[in-house]
Amino acid sequence: MRGWLRYFALNAQVRTGVSGWVLVWALIAAAAAAAATVFLLVAAFVWLADRYGSLTAGVVLGCAFALIALIALLACLIARRRNMQRARLELAARNSASWLDPKLVAVGVQIGQAIGWRRRASRAPPAVLAGSVAKEWSARAKPAEDDAAEDDAEAASED
Repeated sequence: MRGWLRYFALNAQVRTGVSGWVLVWALIAAAAAAAATVFLLVAAFVWLADRYGSLTAGVVLGCAFALIALIALLACLIARRRNMQRARLELAARNSASWLDPKLVAVGVQIGQAIGWRRRASRAPPAVLAGSVAKEWSARAKPAEDDAAEDDAEAASED
């Protein structure tokens, strides 16, 4: 089991480049960026307070952060919608082409040759029945997911 975990960790490290030291330095960078942000905000508040008054400085900085939050929220909703659409398209492409995949057919032929066609032919009808039932169940669950996604979209547009 430990070998598998190490394999997955190395595979993730190859794809992302993340290790323990990378995380440590990233945390140090994040803490330094947060401290710099706080000092710059204090400096901006002091400058605005000297120039226009403390109430105006607070309102200006508050409105700026509210605007940033709204922009980030809109970007989040747009990215979420794109991810959902991309996932739907990929699932549709995967479901329609999964039975006709040449690799899958080649593996089936090899299994048939290894087991023998007579034994495999007797096991084929239950396998086909199980596959069609599974596909039917997944098709029934899909409209409920679409309704939930539409409800989320309607709730987001009302806010």
